[in-house]
Amino acid sequence: MEALPTVFYFLVVIGILVLVHELGHFLAAKFFGMRVDRFSIGFPPRAFGKKIGDTDYCVSWVPIGGYVKIAGMVDESLDTDFVNEEPKPWEFRSKPIWQRMIVICAGVVMNIFLAIFIFWGIIFYQGKTVKPVTEIGYVVPESPAAKAGFLTGDVIIDVNGKRATHWEEIENSVYSDALSGNLVVTIRRDGKSTVVNIVQPLTSEILESGLGLQPAGLVALVTNVETGKPADQAGLKPGDVLLDLNGQDVSFHSLQQSVKRYAGKEVTFRWKREGETNEARLTPSAEGKIGVGFLPMYNGPLENVRYSLLAALPEGIKDAWNMSWMNLKSIYQIFAGRVSLSKSVAGPIMIAKMATRSAEMGVINFLGFMALLSMNLAILNLLPFPALDGGHAVFLVYEAIFRREIPSRVKIALQQVGFVLLLVFMAFVLYNDIIKF
Repeated sequence: MEALPTVFYFLVVIGILVLVHELGHFLAAKFFGMRVDRFSIGFPPRAFGKKIGDTDYCVSWVPIGGYVKIAGMVDESLDTDFVNEEPKPWEFRSKPIWQRMIVICAGVVMNIFLAIFIFWGIIFYQGKTVKPVTEIGYVVPESPAAKAGFLTGDVIIDVNGKRATHWEEIENSVYSDALSGNLVVTIRRDGKSTVVNIVQPLTSEILESGLGLQPAGLVALVTNVETGKPADQAGLKPGDVLLDLNGQDVSFHSLQQSVKRYAGKEVTFRWKREGETNEARLTPSAEGKIGVGFLPMYNGPLENVRYSLLAALPEGIKDAWNMSWMNLKSIYQIFAGRVSLSKSVAGPIMIAKMATRSAEMGVINFLGFMALLSMNLAILNLLPFPALDGGHAVFLVYEAIFRREIPSRVKIALQQVGFVLLLVFMAFVLYNDIIKF
């Protein structure tokens, strides 16, 4: 039964995104007087639907896309019946290039508008919560940050010349600029300004596994407790947050050293569980261990920035722009061979899992995931590849430059090849999902 919610959320997300995308093509085609023969959610074969006027509105069996069949256009349906006939006034091929280009790009534009609208609504509804700290609280061992020379206690001043005022700004700047190449980070250490240069291949490692920095204000979140060990005997459980040891506050990065100092000696531990503070005495082992696994959890100051309805709009546009820019750079990194394709793509199984996880975290998280996916769909469709909107746009650019249309048989052949390659790619991402599942 657990599979039912996963399938449901997947169909909701994909259904809405495909509907919005294809609605863009449909409305633009109708606006310019083109006849639309079919509006399909899903790829053929057709499952069910209803014909209204000239258009067959239907749902098809392959639920990973959709298409709008516009009369006189070589598209996913691979319909060639019109090729040997004279162009009709209501056909796609009879319209000016600029109108056809608008129809082709309308789906991408609608996906971008959807993402902006969602971001706008989220920001207006709940504002933005940021961590107003720039001090490093922990450096993950063997991470790109550790290899670059960052130390706990360093204060980040700017990233590639961009002033840092809160932790989210640092993360966005680091990831965005790492896509472009080298990073120059100015820090304050022991009261003096120092520059840390991060170059290849560390920038590629950042894209794959993250920088490896955590902000100051971290506490130790217990993730597991070993049976029979001192922590278990004292009553610690996963989910507890460790507060202090013998009256001295313990942060995430100082916990191990603090416990080791009391190896073999009885100490008082305090921790928080569901808002309540608990206390117990325990004795660390001779090796200075108490039998817990723990991860960092931010427990520092938070700042909520609120926006009016109008002020939230440019923030939503900015979020959509940053996301699309990072997506484009990520695609470039894949083609440049700097980032693994298998680690960078997600197929239907992964999308379904992420959709379910986001839905379980609440409506806002689910909508945020939908906005992210909408931007990804827009960027993917812009790629100059046959069977995608970008491929159709390339045909039109060729026609505008050379003042002649690409022969229909060539278009059909390219569409067929593109569609086959697209199916191969889908098979790859599905296989990639399965081995990750």
